[in-house]
Amino acid sequence: MSGVVLHQISMKRESKSFTDSLHAILSAAGLFDGPKYILSGLSGMAFKFSVHKRLLPMSVSAYGQWGTEHRPAVDNLGVFTESDGGRTRHPTFRYYREDAVRGVKCSLERGIGVVYWLPEFGVIHGYDDEDGVFFVQDGRSPESQIVLYENFGINSTPFWYIQLFGDRIHIEQPAMVLESLRLAIHDWDTPHKTLPDTEMASGKLAYAYLVRGLDSRDYDERGAVYILNSYLYARREIEHYLHDVGEALPGLDEAADIYSELVRTVSPIEGCLVDYNGSKRVNPECIGELRELLLEAESLEEQAIERFRSISERYPDRKRSTVPRWGIHTPR
Repeated sequence: MSGVVLHQISMKRESKSFTDSLHAILSAAGLFDGPKYILSGLSGMAFKFSVHKRLLPMSVSAYGQWGTEHRPAVDNLGVFTESDGGRTRHPTFRYYREDAVRGVKCSLERGIGVVYWLPEFGVIHGYDDEDGVFFVQDGRSPESQIVLYENFGINSTPFWYIQLFGDRIHIEQPAMVLESLRLAIHDWDTPHKTLPDTEMASGKLAYAYLVRGLDSRDYDERGAVYILNSYLYARREIEHYLHDVGEALPGLDEAADIYSELVRTVSPIEGCLVDYNGSKRVNPECIGELRELLLEAESLEEQAIERFRSISERYPDRKRSTVPRWGIHTPR
């Protein structure tokens, strides 16, 4: 083929950019049927919470090594996935790029879009060999961006990333919900996912980094607003998700009620984000209020995670307790 455009794909930025991209791709391909907050919950993406100590905007997407984070998320949906990426400074980058370009075109010819790091994450939904370009949706504008084959993977960051998808198998809802709780527990319990760098915190520790960052008054204004807005949206996603799947596992309704209380608790945060010279910023007079709201929210979320733990402990977890015959390493 000389070109393909998947017009049925429509990405809209609402959740984490990977979740937005994933939902647009899988829904258009008939691989997922449901609202975005259900996908966000089942994949565990809604529970990912990361904060840089200076509240930089990259906090929201810096929740770990993407291959490690995204594969379990998509696996829990029963969808086959492959990813590739690396540093553009590596001397082998151009060879990987050539292979990635071929892989993306093959996926588009099968009618399935591809997640692409712009930054942030977007969707490759078409290509044209005559002009040597890919068409990419970033979810912020109805217009597609153009990426030349020869510029594929090159962006304002030092790394590149793509994720492709295949067929889907059926997984019973209770099993998916249970695994999503275990993914949430893992995120909550893992303080640093980008070691040896400890300037990024995840899960429970992310609350402390957010509070300290605000208290310091030496934080990135745009990043602080982005982190808080993303945090609020994700907590609402979790609330809706848990109430929808509450009957899947005994006791899950209790956790859902806690998240409902959490959402009510943090709702005043929106009022602390004010317009300033055409952009949003944190009202300095609200820092004390924000601190108290976030500390209360952390306590509530910890209670909910403990409910997840008690539910998880009732069922065997072969994925994490079974060691293959070859040990922790894959066979060579």
